[in-house]
Amino acid sequence: MATQVETALPSVLKSHVHPPVTKLQLDYADIPILDLSVFDRPGGKEKLAAQLKEAVQQTGFFYVVNFGLSQEDIDRQFALGKQILELPEEEKLKYRAVLEEGNYNGYRPLGMIEQFPGLRDNWECYHVFKFIEEQQREHPGPVRDHYAEIEKFHRHIHQKVAYTVLRLIATVLEIPEDFMVNNHLYEENCSSFLRYVKYHARSAQVNEKFEEIYVRGHTDFGSVTFLFSQPIGGLQLQTRDGAWQDVRHIPGSIVVNTADMLHFWTNGYLQSCIHRVVAPPADQFHLDRFGLIYFLRPSDKTCLDSVDSPLLRRLGLTAENESEHLKAKRNTTVGEWVPIQTKKNWTPHDQQPQSGKEFQSLFR
Repeated sequence: MATQVETALPSVLKSHVHPPVTKLQLDYADIPILDLSVFDRPGGKEKLAAQLKEAVQQTGFFYVVNFGLSQEDIDRQFALGKQILELPEEEKLKYRAVLEEGNYNGYRPLGMIEQFPGLRDNWECYHVFKFIEEQQREHPGPVRDHYAEIEKFHRHIHQKVAYTVLRLIATVLEIPEDFMVNNHLYEENCSSFLRYVKYHARSAQVNEKFEEIYVRGHTDFGSVTFLFSQPIGGLQLQTRDGAWQDVRHIPGSIVVNTADMLHFWTNGYLQSCIHRVVAPPADQFHLDRFGLIYFLRPSDKTCLDSVDSPLLRRLGLTAENESEHLKAKRNTTVGEWVPIQTKKNWTPHDQQPQSGKEFQSLFR
């Protein structure tokens, strides 16, 4: 009699139901909305570029809508993130990223960052890097079961959404349209990744010890960040006068912000805004907060030489009088910078820079 081999059935995704938005009145930031469906229409690219130009000179934040993914597509990824991050801890730890070597590919456990002396963060995340040979690794069951679906989603964000935004940035800078795209090609090795994240709800007493902060003020290290909007509040950006304003949830949108590498590449023209995550409003305080984010970074071989932009020349934003310290940084590849930056996150609190502008930027 033949021996029967039992095989695990693929995991089934439960429908993801978002909670209602807060009913409390918050101080929301005024952030422009770019409708990407008009990009190929007559005058559409120019209209979007004008909107983006205003955004990147102010906070560096903007929304994009009509980007080619349905709400069902997005919610399936939220459901998948929930399924991954609710696996038993011992199972998730089998896929732990080699964080100490500056590599985020895989699972990042809860409590890795010392936010205050003796107090560690309340969030965990799972990272899926690009679907290219150099970034392949073992994944937990939910990722393996939905691998093709994740790849399709991953590539769409990078090759459709991000490429469109990069072409708009090039238009603003008055440089060849594909300059930025050619430095972020999907098939070239880099550390761009999709993040599934869970912020664990805390009691009022514990939150008070953390000054209501989930993630302290920081700038993002890469080129552009794409955060899929969801209704639980807590994301805030810092305005130029130092005030904190909430980022409003817009269903079916992505919250986009330009980050440190573009800030350095353009000699400070493209803003890399300080932002943070705080405890949700009182009527959402008890909820775990799930997030879905794509972090875009240039190809590993790229050096961030000052962009030769007519706009930047007119504004006097060139690297001609740059310090030798910054010039040396321009000769270092992105692939060399990334592990340096990532390792900084595991520094004990008393060794971390305490200024928000210093906390996460190597380029200022």
